[in-house]
Amino acid sequence: MAKQRKPGPILGSAAAPESLRPNARPETPRRISKHQVVFDYLNSSIQSGAYRPGDRLPSEAELGTMFGASRITVAKAVLELQRMNLVSRRPGAGTHVQARRPVDGHTFGLLIPELGLTEIFEPICHGMMRSPFARPDALIWGNASGSGVSDSRGEAAEEAENMAQHFIAQKVSGIFFAPLELIPEKDAANRRLMRMLERAKIPVILLDRCYLPDPERSPHDLVGIDNRRTGYIATVHLIDLGVERLVFLGEEHSASTVDARVTGFHEALRRRGIHPETNPVWRGSAQDQEFVKKMVDVARPEGVVCANDVTAARLMQSLLALGRRIPEEVSIVGIDDVKYAGLLTVPLTTMHQNCAAIGVIAMATMLERLAHPELPTRDILLPTRLVVRRSCGAYLNAERAGS
Repeated sequence: MAKQRKPGPILGSAAAPESLRPNARPETPRRISKHQVVFDYLNSSIQSGAYRPGDRLPSEAELGTMFGASRITVAKAVLELQRMNLVSRRPGAGTHVQARRPVDGHTFGLLIPELGLTEIFEPICHGMMRSPFARPDALIWGNASGSGVSDSRGEAAEEAENMAQHFIAQKVSGIFFAPLELIPEKDAANRRLMRMLERAKIPVILLDRCYLPDPERSPHDLVGIDNRRTGYIATVHLIDLGVERLVFLGEEHSASTVDARVTGFHEALRRRGIHPETNPVWRGSAQDQEFVKKMVDVARPEGVVCANDVTAARLMQSLLALGRRIPEEVSIVGIDDVKYAGLLTVPLTTMHQNCAAIGVIAMATMLERLAHPELPTRDILLPTRLVVRRSCGAYLNAERAGS
């Protein structure tokens, strides 16, 4: 009988998200059943190698205690794994992991250096794992070095190259790649990574963004959101609320997605006949109060369209520390609709992207690319939708109108 092993950390270039850490009780995502949480934990642990063929899984009672779930709920998750031929159940001996990859399936690598640093990628990966197109295919959450995982973007480029070499050595069928961003050497690092994968003739599906600066385009399929239209809608929303002195705020060395959002921002201003006296696009850290104060003093914005929700949350903290009221003095709109967006000091108006759907479509795109390599390169861009909360001032305007 194989010795039961304790699950190790899910492998990746950054700390595994809390909901995927084997030694911690994962936080149940909103709108996801406990059965799905238990299944995702066990499935990702098996696919990553934290549980290996022959290992005994925790008992249903142990899993129930770990997740605060009933025996019936746990049994349902284990049964689903059994139907996928990932585990076998032996009376009196428990549940054991079977071969990780069925002979008729593929193995795909997840090359996502910012997993754990950028919130959108965890639900994208969950979407891949739950995709009906994925089974019996396996996803590897890989770390080539074996010496731990990087905990900052400063180490991300080196770790990503280690991961790429690991996937090449594993002869994976394809790789899902989210290019590096927010580091000065991102362009050179991304090109090096792609040259490695292209020399190995491994199909690549880009997640969220291209690795070339906008409007250049690589010869690889991309699945993400329509960033230009997203920036446009966010900006028009503020203009329709009567906000005309607008700026766009993003960090330096951002991905090409931010450039596309800036294009949508400019297009909204142009179409609405707004002509700023100074450049309305600001690049810098929203945590830097001196930078934020300079932006406020020079541009005197009534509203800010932020490149993403992280920037919006940091800007909110800086503005409040400077004594600025949100939204009475400055309205804010973000992009992503991360899970904490509605829990900020001032709940954040933002553009919601369906990350799980991106994961499902990315998997389908990969399988279609493998089956039909002659197809032309495609951009598959999902729509986003506006989620209105207090930070934009819409409710404030309604309250004033009703008083």
